[in-house]
Amino acid sequence: MDVILRIFWGFLSTVLFGGLLGLGLAVASRKLKVEKDETVEALDGVLPGLNCGACGYAGCGGYAEALAAGKDEDLTKCKPGGAVALAGIGKILGVEVDTNAVRMVAYVHCLGKEGVASRSYNYEGLEDCNAATVLFSGDKDCKYGCLGLGSCMNVCPTNAIRKTGDGLVVVNPDLCISCGKCVDICPTGVMRMIPEDADFVVACNSRDKGKLTKSNCKVGCIACKICEKKFPEAGYKIQDNLSILGYDNRGPGRAEAVEKCPAKCIIPYREVKIEEASSAG
Repeated sequence: MDVILRIFWGFLSTVLFGGLLGLGLAVASRKLKVEKDETVEALDGVLPGLNCGACGYAGCGGYAEALAAGKDEDLTKCKPGGAVALAGIGKILGVEVDTNAVRMVAYVHCLGKEGVASRSYNYEGLEDCNAATVLFSGDKDCKYGCLGLGSCMNVCPTNAIRKTGDGLVVVNPDLCISCGKCVDICPTGVMRMIPEDADFVVACNSRDKGKLTKSNCKVGCIACKICEKKFPEAGYKIQDNLSILGYDNRGPGRAEAVEKCPAKCIIPYREVKIEEASSAG
């Protein structure tokens, strides 16, 4: 009988202790509860949740807090979220926004693959473009081209960048979230952002004079000015020995310039076959 009573009182004391502990925790949770800002929660809800850092904050939550507190008035910093996120932010904050802007995607402005661009030596170090540039700014004679070692691939949060298998890399625009991390890390500046609805691209980044560019790469822009002079309304402008194509005013002659370009460095956008490049990566 004594054994049964001891078991009963032990069980009862355990139940009472558990109940009191639970009650204490419930009271503590109410007293110590951190009230969440509903605006911050709403903003965080319309952001993509990638926490890629493209906005300049550690994550989507940080950007949401800055917007809600008025510490950051730039509503367009979430490039991965695009028009959907921008519209949501504007609605929550009661601000009119323009959601018609064309999404920007990364593009490698270089056609200097193996056998096309000359190399001064064979780099056999760490598989990273920034590491390669420590030694004579890379092994290519053209110091503006794609080194193809994949610094951009290492920072891409969506695996949108793949090696082509012939010494270059290519960006899949359908996977690109416009974060710009690849552009920031590229040591040669060959990776730049262009509109996703681009029609043509000048696939060269060389700022060398024409003669030197031609000796370094068979398809490098030699700044001959044919595209600029023969097709003045097409949007081609020679700047720093390189043809720069504008995308705001797409006048007549853009396609014709492709045919007239002696270096053949002006090409239709998406000419590189993404599927083949993906299998090579």
